[in-house]
Amino acid sequence: MERRDKAETIRNEKVVNCLYQNRNALFRLVCFPWGGGDSTYFAKWGQDIPNSVEVHAIRLAGRESRLEEPFASDMNQIVDEIACALLPIIQGEYFAFFGHSMGSFTAFFTALHLKEKYNLEPVHLFVSSLSPPHVSNFIFLREGGGKEGSAVGKSSHCFPYCFKSKARIHLHKDDLCKEEIFYVMKKVGGIPDKFFDKKMSPEFVTRLLADLHILNDVTSDIPSKTRLSCDITCFSGSEDIPLDMEAWKDVTSGSFDSFVLPGNHFYLMEPSNTSFIKKYITKTLEISAFTS
Repeated sequence: MERRDKAETIRNEKVVNCLYQNRNALFRLVCFPWGGGDSTYFAKWGQDIPNSVEVHAIRLAGRESRLEEPFASDMNQIVDEIACALLPIIQGEYFAFFGHSMGSFTAFFTALHLKEKYNLEPVHLFVSSLSPPHVSNFIFLREGGGKEGSAVGKSSHCFPYCFKSKARIHLHKDDLCKEEIFYVMKKVGGIPDKFFDKKMSPEFVTRLLADLHILNDVTSDIPSKTRLSCDITCFSGSEDIPLDMEAWKDVTSGSFDSFVLPGNHFYLMEPSNTSFIKKYITKTLEISAFTS
């Protein structure tokens, strides 16, 4: 039993990165990275966030200390793994999720899974730079083809909470070269040239393609009823592509708020925006503790 518990702890630590542990914190903030990203950026938030919050960042397979592990095959696999790793951290605790870009989807589906399977729900869901799945415009890598304007091809996998995404660009091949990824991400993501100069290493390109395949297989319909009851706050950059962040209110019966901050798709890397987000999250969570 002890050996199994140790193995589970090691596995959980692979999935969840907490650089600055603060077990006396009132809240656990779990952050979900963007497509192609890793846990490092968000894990560092724990260094200067107020003491009431402990930050945990999700580390997906195929990156960082999990470099030798194969990439996940679909969103179900990602969500199942994250949920198992989070349970020892969030059970009996106040917790919240923050996701940026693809991380918004991952945070949302993880919240749904935890509520439906374990009756656990974050006190607040913070999403950033991506419309909800039922209206989201994203890249679709079609292995099985698909008509222009169609979000579903032969190879599509339908996630339990289904949406019909409205794809802006359809890519009918999987072996994208670096230049093609540059073009697509600039077109779809509102991402500046300097980001590609610094970030587009071969390793990043490989991770990004793996994550785009995950998004490719996520489909959803407009929800007939709300599935979450937690409050939702959205953030986006003023220079990013047009996003329908208001549609996130469709997925919850809780309150809704939205902020547009100066910058592009990665507006949150601007120090002033990072500071605003951290302060807003902390204040929001502390208020929720008094009102719950």
